[in-house]
Order: sequence, then structure tokens, then C-alpha cells
Amino acid sequence: MHAELALDARASLGEAALWHDGRLLWVDIDAGTVNRFDPTRGTPESWSLGQMVGTVVPRACGGFIVGAQRGVGVFDPLTAQFKILADPAGGRPEMRCNDGKCDPRGRLFVGTIGIRKPRPPGALYRVDPDLRVTCVVEGTGTANGLAWSLDRRTMYFIDTPTRAVSAFDYDEATGRISGRREVVRFGDDEPGRPDGMTVDEAGRLWVALYEGGAVVCCDPATGAIVERIQVPASRTTSCAFGGADLGDLFVTTGLHPDEPGSGGLFVARPGVRGVPAFAFAG
Repeated sequence: MHAELALDARASLGEAALWHDGRLLWVDIDAGTVNRFDPTRGTPESWSLGQMVGTVVPRACGGFIVGAQRGVGVFDPLTAQFKILADPAGGRPEMRCNDGKCDPRGRLFVGTIGIRKPRPPGALYRVDPDLRVTCVVEGTGTANGLAWSLDRRTMYFIDTPTRAVSAFDYDEATGRISGRREVVRFGDDEPGRPDGMTVDEAGRLWVALYEGGAVVCCDPATGAIVERIQVPASRTTSCAFGGADLGDLFVTTGLHPDEPGSGGLFVARPGVRGVPAFAFAG
């Protein structure tokens, strides 16, 4: 199966795809923009925050929550105003927010990463609706993909340098995670490195492979790769199900000088639907 170009966005480093309110949300990390795309009308929108941006999620009471270079904040697309609410990195200027998503109760899980190489260790944090910040995984290399099982008892997480998808026991009532174990391992013969991730209606995980030019579908029960979508851009970063029936898989990519269409949004119809994304409850 092959993905086709949906929007020639020419993003430096597209990331954090998420379907909300009939449109695709995503960010360009290096350009510092929050973006929204209506595939039905073919109309893109973009807002510059003036700093690196790692992730964007909807806010239940309106607007978006954005994980950016200086912390987590609320962004109003009507006024283009961005206000920092919490700083998981604790004011460390060498760190920034990276990928993140909300859990079923509207808590934001977001990772931090060093801005320059060699990167200092980052971490995965939980930001509760009342803005309390809790470190839940220490010593991460590149905190990336997040997803929750359909029964809401397991949280999946990708720390890219580990070349694996980890699973945690997840307590929906408290947001606590425990019992980390590996459920999918990407061998050295698998091109690319695991990056962003989403889940489908069958509970399978779809993982974007950075520098692998693909999104693969993995069965977390067996660890097997059961399907592959080729993307004509090697720097494949994240994926999200969208469209009217949640049957379109949208894929973000990063720019490569030798690849026409790279940095664009791609789309495929894998024959399975996704599940709605969760919004921040604060």
C-alpha cells in the first residue's frame, strides 16, 4: 500500500498529527508553527508561535493546548495568542517539549528533548487538568509516540532510541502508569526508527518510521508487523486517522532536499478506522 500526497506543505519537520473537528492538526517543529488542514476543501491554515513547537492537542473548552520550546500553553486560533501555563522542563533553556497526547481523562502526557546534540536526557511528563506536572518516565532519549488501548488499561509509548514500543499498566482514574515492558521490537534490519504512533479500532498500533519512509501496523499482542504503508518521503514522523469515517490515515513528514513532496502531508486508506482523539480537560 502506498500513501499519496494530500498537501505539499514543505514543512521543515512536520509532527504530531491529530484529527479534530473535521480537520487535521499538526505542527512544524523547526518552523514553530501550529497548522490545520481541511482535506475536503483543500485549505491549510498556519499560525507561528515564534518558538519551536512539539505537539498540539484540542482543549475541551476551546482552542488548543500546545507543547512548545518554553513549555505547555493554551493557544487561541481566533486571536493567535499563546500563553504558557506550565513548564515540564523546569525552566531549562536547553530542553523543549516534543510529542504528546491526551489520555482518556484529558490529561496531557508530553515528553521533553534536548534542543542541541549531544542531547541531555529528557523525560515523559503528565500534565493534569489543574496544571500539576508529574514526571512519569525519566531518562528518555527522544520521547515520541503515545496511544492507549481500547479498554483503557494500557498506555503505549515510544522512546525512539530504544527502537521499541513500550507498554505500561494504566490507571484511568489516577493517570498513573507502571509495569513497563516491551511489546514491539524493531530490529536492526527494519529501515528507520519508530516515531509517532496511533491506534485503530481493532487495537492495533500504527507507527511512523523516521528515515524509513513508511508507516507500519503492529499487533501489540504478538509484536508482529502485520501491514506496511510506503510513504514517498523518508522522514516519516507521525500518523493519525481522520476523514468523515476516520478511515483515512494522514502522515506527516520532514523535508529532504532530494525528495519531491517531502515535508508534505500524505494520506492512505488502509481499510480500517481509527478512534477519536482525546482533548485536554483543563
